[in-house]
Amino acid sequence: MKSILTKKYLLLIARLIPGVIFIFAGMEKISDPTSFAKAIYDYKIFPELLINFFALAIPWIEVVSGLLLVFGIWVRENAFILNALLLVFIILILISILRGLNIECGCFGTASGSRVGWRKILENVALLIPGIYLTYFENIPLQQENRNV
Repeated sequence: MKSILTKKYLLLIARLIPGVIFIFAGMEKISDPTSFAKAIYDYKIFPELLINFFALAIPWIEVVSGLLLVFGIWVRENAFILNALLLVFIILILISILRGLNIECGCFGTASGSRVGWRKILENVALLIPGIYLTYFENIPLQQENRNV
């Protein structure tokens, strides 16, 4: 079973899907930090002093980790970083659902305009699965093969 799960193409797909999604999501937020700051503010959890910092830092973390994941650089570490972000996003969305907030999630900046809800939690869990897979099954031969190409 482990040999099936460590096949190079499965590992490549597990890197590319979340990597590309986070690159796109981060770029959308970078292009409009004001809207992303408003989305963070709407969660009514963070102190106003930190909102602008988060609105500027999180998108760059997403883009850099996504790019490194796509290119196979420090795969486990970047998968862990993106998994940590996804867990925070899941918790924030769950808290918002429980508080009855009907707000935009801010997931893709202004591009998606989707609201917090159970669907967003499922989407984030679906993105978490390849990250967990990469953290557990990522192997050195895949990176060595990419360097020889």
